[in-house]
Amino acid sequence: MTLLPEPWLKQLEQVLKANILDFWMKHTLDAKNGGFVGEIDNQMNVVEGAEKSLVLNARILWAFASAYRIYKQPEYLEMADRAYAYLMEHFADKTNGGFYWMVDAQGVPSQTKKQVYGQAFVIYALAEYHHAAGREEALNTAAGLFETLEKYAYDPVHHGYIEALAADWSPTEDLSLSAKDMNVKKSMNTHLHVLEGYTGLYRVYPNDALRGKLTLLTEIMIDRIIDDKGRHFHLFQDDDWTVKSDIVSYGHDIEGSWLLVEAAEVLGGEDLLERARKVAITMAEATLEEGLDGDGGLRNEMEAHGLVDRNNDWWPQAEAVVGFYNAYQLTGEARFRDAAAASWNFIEEHIIDREFGEWYWAVDEHRRPLANAPKVSAWKCPYHNSRACYEMIRRLKETELEGAQ
Repeated sequence: MTLLPEPWLKQLEQVLKANILDFWMKHTLDAKNGGFVGEIDNQMNVVEGAEKSLVLNARILWAFASAYRIYKQPEYLEMADRAYAYLMEHFADKTNGGFYWMVDAQGVPSQTKKQVYGQAFVIYALAEYHHAAGREEALNTAAGLFETLEKYAYDPVHHGYIEALAADWSPTEDLSLSAKDMNVKKSMNTHLHVLEGYTGLYRVYPNDALRGKLTLLTEIMIDRIIDDKGRHFHLFQDDDWTVKSDIVSYGHDIEGSWLLVEAAEVLGGEDLLERARKVAITMAEATLEEGLDGDGGLRNEMEAHGLVDRNNDWWPQAEAVVGFYNAYQLTGEARFRDAAAASWNFIEEHIIDREFGEWYWAVDEHRRPLANAPKVSAWKCPYHNSRACYEMIRRLKETELEGAQ
């Protein structure tokens, strides 16, 4: 049995505040061009001229809005305000609606396509910003962006959402999310984070149309995107849901397991919630059986012939803590609690950067940090790790309260 980190709550809050949030406040403000720098390497050198991504800026807004909602410290609101102002001034497409995928170092749009994944993170961030600080204009923008996605990105024939569209929302052949992703019409990753964005929005905007689409999306995730054994997500599919890849992503599986339950809980329907809970337990079991190393590290990806990537990236470790603990809360089974604790211990021992702050991008199979991976980038953001801390702090406090009753 893996010993629970002691005291776990104290560790989580210390890592959240001193290691993650403080790092972003001290090191990432772009004093020259406004907003936040686009990239910092692993030796803490700012990469001059790096593009600034929609994902990075939306996730900064979400992380610090959440911090302010929970702790009410004014410096967290200042960071959220800065992220919101930059997002609206430089990423918002004031002609066609929606938000550009990339801007250059000076804030000029450089990649203007409308990646639906990015729009979802804007909805997620704006909803949280409204939740934290009562910003009505942010809520109105999020609600309007929901309507825009439903108008242009929703597939009325096969359902679900197209990966990307051009700046004017017309079809585009440039669909892929990143260099490592397939150029296909639909992906698990986009649907998972549209689900997440819509869940966050529904909390503060209980609109009937949004409820219907969030319900349908939850059902799509269960019926179309999870395999027929209920163990893994299909990562890439055509518009008619034809599967295009057999890669398993353990980080996405364990992340999706708890996000599906969260969506169903927010919606409140008992039948859908029961389906989501069943799926979450099965996916957590599969991840525990196949994806977890003996020292608590979660593997990245697997194909039929074996592991594709022997590194342990930072974000699957964060998701493992929450996903396994969610399965423990659903079942009461100690093996899931122990797996969550083992994953946190792995983070503490191998992933947290004790010298500069924040988390390493990854460690290799010998548990050495990757020397050339960035500390801040288009994808390296204060999202998975801060969210894991927020979730676990909340869940551990709930467990304590339940135990005291």
